Amino acid sequence: MRSGTVRARFTVLYAVVFLLSGAGLLLLTFLLSNGELSSTGPAGDQGPSAVQEQVRALQDQLSDVHAHQSRQLLVGSLLALVVMVVVSVVLGRLLAKRVLRPLRLITGATRRISADSLDQRLAVSGPVDEVKDLADTIDELLARLEASFTAQRRFVANASHELRTPLATMRASLDVSTAKPDVPAATVALADRVRPQLDRVDHLLDGFLVLARAQHGPLADTEPVDLGELVDTALGERSADVARKELTVTVDIPSATTVEGSPALLARLVGNVVDNAVIHNEDGGWIRITGSATDLVVETGGPVLAQRDVDRLAQPFERLGGERTGSSGLGLSIVAAVAAAHGGSLSLTARPQGGLAVSVRLA
Repeated sequence: MRSGTVRARFTVLYAVVFLLSGAGLLLLTFLLSNGELSSTGPAGDQGPSAVQEQVRALQDQLSDVHAHQSRQLLVGSLLALVVMVVVSVVLGRLLAKRVLRPLRLITGATRRISADSLDQRLAVSGPVDEVKDLADTIDELLARLEASFTAQRRFVANASHELRTPLATMRASLDVSTAKPDVPAATVALADRVRPQLDRVDHLLDGFLVLARAQHGPLADTEPVDLGELVDTALGERSADVARKELTVTVDIPSATTVEGSPALLARLVGNVVDNAVIHNEDGGWIRITGSATDLVVETGGPVLAQRDVDRLAQPFERLGGERTGSSGLGLSIVAAVAAAHGGSLSLTARPQGGLAVSVRLA
């Protein structure tokens, strides 16, 4: 039993109340018994000498009996008090457990509710009391949180989708302008600078769409997906960067290793993890990829990193040291969202030898 908990305080409170009640009852019984016994004495000093001697002898015997009874009563009271201590602690613990049972049920149910299951409710039944008021208040809070999360995800998805149309228009207008004959060199140079920024915004919007989809709810398009093929495809798309940085890549994934999930989201998860390993690697570095039906681990070498800085990387737009590498800053946050949508999780660990270990649990 943890010290300082409500259950411990209730147990102590009930035990003290039982103990004080028992001690008071035993003390009252002892005082009354002591008074009754001590009230027994000689009727008087009148009468012949022989009678007086007999009376004194009886008085001495009664005194001895009274002293013996007092000792027995004291010992019995102490034993009863010890028994009351044990009984009061046991009863206090049972009563505290009974009183706090609804609160334990509410606590357990609340802990099981996460950002992906805000539609669940406690729905506590029973008499209208303080416990039910607390449960109803939590249900109302969950309803407000669910509405807020849903509105936020819908806004991100709608805004990202709507922004892609004017973005495509700007890119088309830029291409048409530079395709005309006799275009000034300054215009071509400006287009060359603007086009990468448009591509970056398009990549950012695509990341928002994937993030909103992964956080939207249960996946509908789940099927077995070959994890090795996803890794090979992701490495193939980054082959030019791998060659330019002269990276050594080692892949250890058993053949026919499949995971159950959305093919599009899992492809994006693997692609983002591989992109992160390539982009944030040093020249001449290495990448080691291992996987199974439930896990994907991507390790890279490099400088020693602080774990407190690494823990921030799963948040949107977080980078180590505020670096700008051309990425949107959503890569690992999308990985975490996709893993959570598949019932898994993302774990980032700074390797003691230097570099980063990205572990994705998929089930």
